[in-house]
Amino acid sequence: MKYLLPILCLILVSSCKNPKEAVYSDELLKSNYQFIADNATILEATRMNVSDTTFVSLKDYGKDFFYDMRYATDANFLKTKVYDCPECYLRFKTIKALIKANLAFVKQGYKIKIYDCYRPIDVQKKMWEIVPNPVYVADPAKGSIHNRGGAVDITLTDFSGNELDMGTNFDHFGPEAAHSYTKLSEEVLANRKLLKDVMIRNGFRSFASEWWHYDLTNASTTFTVSNFKWNCK
Repeated sequence: MKYLLPILCLILVSSCKNPKEAVYSDELLKSNYQFIADNATILEATRMNVSDTTFVSLKDYGKDFFYDMRYATDANFLKTKVYDCPECYLRFKTIKALIKANLAFVKQGYKIKIYDCYRPIDVQKKMWEIVPNPVYVADPAKGSIHNRGGAVDITLTDFSGNELDMGTNFDHFGPEAAHSYTKLSEEVLANRKLLKDVMIRNGFRSFASEWWHYDLTNASTTFTVSNFKWNCK
């Protein structure tokens, strides 16, 4: 019932005379219906006792995301492919928080695009062999939140998948990628602030030197480092 009022409001807005507003409202209405479907899937999984610590595929629970899984390609700072296929697995608790964050963005006309999700510790070791520098790669001896299934690398897009300007590319390891860096356009600063504010409100915390990286709050103590491997279909 709590979704009924906003849906009715959206239906009324979609009947407006401005064509651009109508298109936006139709997309928004579609995304709200998708969220309800996603939420029903999550509720069913909860009813079936899917644990918060279980690894699940984001594509099985949230349909309203864009993907650009960089480490399944050579278009990354390593210049090599380290995943066999482009899948986004996370702990179920992380998935639920990410879907809620995405709905908040959708209501403002944006969607989350995924760059990276859970990373098996074997992959972390492979990355460390290529670049054994803790400035760029987490030491596998300690593991990272990615290895625990509680971290995501993301950006924002419009409904057509066009990325918002964040000032640097993903995996730019210079001072310009830090949240504290302010020598950027007002548009870039606003985009980064939007991403950070919504993610924090929905249970994540930012990483100071990387505008794209977000950890689920308390993931470091809730989840253990894992070497779970997904099957490539």
